[in-house]
Amino acid sequence: MIALVLPLFGPFPATVQQSLAQSIVTYVLTDPLTGQAIGGMDPVSYFTEPAPLPGRPDFELVWQGAPFQFANAANMEIFRRNPEIYAPQYGGHGAMSMSRGFVSDADPLIYTVFKQRLFLFYSAANREAFLLAPDAAALRGQEHWPTLSKTLSTR
Repeated sequence: MIALVLPLFGPFPATVQQSLAQSIVTYVLTDPLTGQAIGGMDPVSYFTEPAPLPGRPDFELVWQGAPFQFANAANMEIFRRNPEIYAPQYGGHGAMSMSRGFVSDADPLIYTVFKQRLFLFYSAANREAFLLAPDAAALRGQEHWPTLSKTLSTR
């Protein structure tokens, strides 16, 4: 009897596990403790400062379902006008991982700005691998992102 009933429950755990993963991994990578995109760093500052600046709660803007913080009102307005330019590529997920065909977390302090786009990485080694052939890695990431992004939750 158990041999007949047990296979009926086989797909259930896989289905539950898949839906949990989709609800945890969001389209824009957010800090699991604060909920902030790119760890609360100001995305515009990656382009304008020698190192990224932490954002402030009083300068917050929600984009693609995730709260982004900014160091000042001017940076928030710049982002509001052109978020596609200043937001990290692949929703802030690891750029080298995306290039390799999978989604991973990224550290907002491990980054590069390449061809006026912000790329975040899981590790310094991933950033170095990306920088060995950045055109090819970015192109592969752009090819994988449309498919992989469909598996991510918008909240």
